[in-house]
Amino acid sequence: MRILLVHNEYGKVSGEEMVVRAQSALLQQRGHEVIPFFRSSAELAGQKLGAAKAFFTGIYNWSARHAMRSAIRNSKPDLVHVHNLFPLISPAVLGVARAEGVPVVMTVHNYRLVCPNGLHLLKGQVCEKCVGGREYNCMLNRCEGGLLKSTGYALRSTVARQMGFYRKNVTLYSALTEFQRKRLIDAGYPADRVTVIPNMGSANTTDAGSPLGEWVGYVGRVSHEKGIPTLLRAAAALPEIQFRLAGAFDRMPEVLSAASKNVQFVGHLHAGELHEFYRRSRIVVLCSTCFEGFPTMLLEAMLHGKPVICSRIGGLPEIVEQGSNGFLFTPGDADDLGIQIKKLWENPELCQKMGQAGRTKAMTQYSRDAYYDRLMAIYDRARLLGPGGERA
Repeated sequence: MRILLVHNEYGKVSGEEMVVRAQSALLQQRGHEVIPFFRSSAELAGQKLGAAKAFFTGIYNWSARHAMRSAIRNSKPDLVHVHNLFPLISPAVLGVARAEGVPVVMTVHNYRLVCPNGLHLLKGQVCEKCVGGREYNCMLNRCEGGLLKSTGYALRSTVARQMGFYRKNVTLYSALTEFQRKRLIDAGYPADRVTVIPNMGSANTTDAGSPLGEWVGYVGRVSHEKGIPTLLRAAAALPEIQFRLAGAFDRMPEVLSAASKNVQFVGHLHAGELHEFYRRSRIVVLCSTCFEGFPTMLLEAMLHGKPVICSRIGGLPEIVEQGSNGFLFTPGDADDLGIQIKKLWENPELCQKMGQAGRTKAMTQYSRDAYYDRLMAIYDRARLLGPGGERA
């Protein structure tokens, strides 16, 4: 099968970038031809009018439409698989695929189809003000900080909805969790065209003989929506336990001086370093206050045989099952988080038992083979339904 893979890279390493690269590699390993149709937000760095360019191209990019048409006519793909379209590609390219007679599968990595900023988050709290065609709230509440950026996000979502870029041109939507699927259906997307394909674990799974671990670990962006303030408060109340956070902290530089002495920020880690970080963690935590997609760090922790403590929010309880491969806590509640951490930390046998349960789940439900089978099923169905799901 020949697949045109469409993705606007974020310009910085993220879980979504890792998913796209892993999917491309898997498809090629299984004998398919992957034609990349990529742009990168890094192109805007240093440009005088970079922000203004992103403002307009995110709404409607004529040049990307022409490039998409050429790519389809030259490569003659069996299917187009879309990941991220913002800000340099735009949803306007979806109509080109339909016009050229090619079905489109779209992986929905976040909640951007119903929320302009994709997080359902405003000032640290879950927000649903834009749901139902009220994207102007993104501008009024300055969800992206500045007025220009917030207006751009609001406009591009409004235009995409009013022109039906997604609904008319995407054949099948691939959500990451059942929670996310339900959100799309509640927003009016056809239930029979929204399926679920969870992310897959990495190709190189560690062996099950990891040590108990020396610290509570966190991997990801050090930012407010990831619940870092909650984690730091919990850590301060547990001075006898070491905490280490791996990830860029440029969004919250103040944490370096605000954190208690038992907290260490190790910055961005590369693959080998990250493997060692997971291996030496006793527990891995995710404290998000927003609706997550399907964090790859959860899979990596599980594959390393580590129990996970994470927020009881969105689709996370589908991945981390209470009492099985980890514990859940109330988002933003540092006391609750601390109780769960202490409970696991002081029970090494439970740590190992939950870690093994998580590893077993990751290697079965979230394996590369399981992912590939689900992907082929949605590809076959998309080709059967045709462009825009016309034969649905």
